[in-house]
Formats: sequence, C-alpha cells, structure tokens
Amino acid sequence: MAMHFDLTDMQLMVNVAGAQSMTKGAERSFLSLPAASNRVKNLENHLGTALFYRNSQGVTLTPSGEAFVRHARIVLRQLEHLRGDIQEYASGVKGRVRVYANTTAMNEFMPAILAQYLAAHPDVNVELRERLSYLVVKAVADGTADIGVTAQAGGGESIEFLPYRTDRLALVTHVDHPLAANTSVDFDETLTYDYVGLSEASAIHAFLLQAADDLGRVLRFRVEVSNFEAACRMIAAHVGIGVIPESAARRYVKDMPLKIISLNDAWALRRLHICVRQFDRLPVFAKELVSLLVKDGSQEQIDV
Repeated sequence: MAMHFDLTDMQLMVNVAGAQSMTKGAERSFLSLPAASNRVKNLENHLGTALFYRNSQGVTLTPSGEAFVRHARIVLRQLEHLRGDIQEYASGVKGRVRVYANTTAMNEFMPAILAQYLAAHPDVNVELRERLSYLVVKAVADGTADIGVTAQAGGGESIEFLPYRTDRLALVTHVDHPLAANTSVDFDETLTYDYVGLSEASAIHAFLLQAADDLGRVLRFRVEVSNFEAACRMIAAHVGIGVIPESAARRYVKDMPLKIISLNDAWALRRLHICVRQFDRLPVFAKELVSLLVKDGSQEQIDV
C-alpha cells in the first residue's frame, strides 16, 4: 500500500499527542477543531487503524498512534536539521538546538557552556529542558531532543553516548544537626528527618522519591524550593536536611552554617554522559555544541 504523508498531519499528530487534547492540538497547529478532527479521521482511514483513544477527558495514543508520532517527530526534526544545514550556506548559521539535561547538568554546567556557545552563535537559539536521566535518553531517541546530558550510559536505539562529567550527590545538614557528626551516611538513615527539597518540576526531586521508595521508606519534604541556594538557606535555618550536588553545596558552605556529608549509596556517584541520535546527522551548529560539551568534560579531568 502506497503511503503519502502530509507534514501538516504529522505536526498535528505531534501537537495533539503532546496536549492530549484534540482542541488544544488544533490550536497549536493553527487549525479549526473540525478541520483537525477531519484530518485525523482521514489519516486513520488511510492507515486502516485508529491512532487515538477518545474519551471525555481527552485523547491518548493507541499503539499505532505512538509509532506514528515517534516517527513523525523524527521526520520533523530531520526537516529542521535540513533547513539548518542549508541556511549555513546562506547568510550565516541559523537554527535551534533542543537540549534535555538532568538537574545537576542543568544547574551546574549548562549555564557556563551555553553562555560561551550562544556568544559564538548569535543566530542559534537553544531550548533547554530539565528531565530525569531516563527521560533525557527517551527524548533523544524519539527526536524530541537533539542533545541530552544524562546519568544513564545506555539505552535507546541508535543513541551514541560520550563521557562528560562526574556528578556526586551529597547530604547537606546544619552544623548542629544530629547527622553532622558523621563523615558519611547511608541515605536510609537520613529518612527519619524532614527534608528540604527542590520543586516537583526538578528531576532530582523525583529521583530522591524513587530512591526512598526503593527502600520501602517515605521521604518527607517539609518545604520545596526552586534552586540549590534556596535549599541551602533553608537547611541553614534548621528547616530540614537535603541532598544536592556536592559541587553546589561547596559554594554555600563557606558562608552558611552547613555540613556536607558523603552518601554511601552507589547511586550518589554518577557519571554524566552526552547522548545524541546519530551524531553525523546533526546540523553543524548542533555538532559544535556537542564538541563544546566534550571539551568541557575533558577539562574536568585536567582539573582533577
């Protein structure tokens, strides 16, 4: 059966899937609801399979719909890469790079890297999003992201992993806290106490909840804040304890009554990796960001 796909249909499917709503997907595609519904219906008839489950709460993808959207994202991203590559031969490099990163990379490493990169590429925009490590790899695999920085070193078809930096999580307490007498501690021992955590939007928030759940324990967040500095200030005010990257904690321990305590758990030491889907197919300006990240990672080895 010959299949011909309309790019508008592909973008519509991606938008509806992302919004889990035909109405919102139509709005994002700049289509009326009847026009969008008709396009999806015609596409389903053409393919001979349903693409969405429809209910009163909205729509969700069927297995066929998930396959369609996964490939549609890749096709749309490849078209954007094609546009970027062609523009490089025109009036300068222009384009957009989508980067997904875990919490530590997002807060500790990406600001300096992107400042350097964007200064050298004034016509390139970067979309930076924070995600759990396994979701970073998934986003690169399905074409949602061009570049990922993750604590995961494998997974995903056709994904290339490059070594980046070391990420060590540590416990931070007030200097007068009962745990402050320790030089190291098991995460399980800390769960008796109230925690200061990052917001639910933070990847590290979900990571710690899962680590506690794996132990059959409950992690109690007394307060949630938006960044590492705010977390340290709350800890210094006796609100609770927290787990944050050691590199971040060392910035604040100089000026606050804080104690940094090593975690004995194996997951506390994580090696970050850069992941891309088929590096050779990235536009030149995206390859240059990858190269800058690799260079930054090699600098860590020199510093050590």
